[in-house]
Amino acid sequence: MAKTFEESLDQLEAIVRKLEDGDLPLEESLELFEKGVKLSRECKERLVRAERRIEVLIKESNGELKLEEMADEE
Repeated sequence: MAKTFEESLDQLEAIVRKLEDGDLPLEESLELFEKGVKLSRECKERLVRAERRIEVLIKESNGELKLEEMADEE
């Protein structure tokens, strides 16, 4: 079963916390780093796909693309 974006992001954040602690052996750190890079790429790809879908959804009826600023959720 594929992970959701949020699950992947949660895993990535957990990896970052472990790496920041600095208490891991080198080999384990490298494995976690590689996994983190993979998760980061997956998250970025999902965000790009979502952005493309949003652009398609906000096309005006005449076919012109109307880009709108997305409000930050902070």
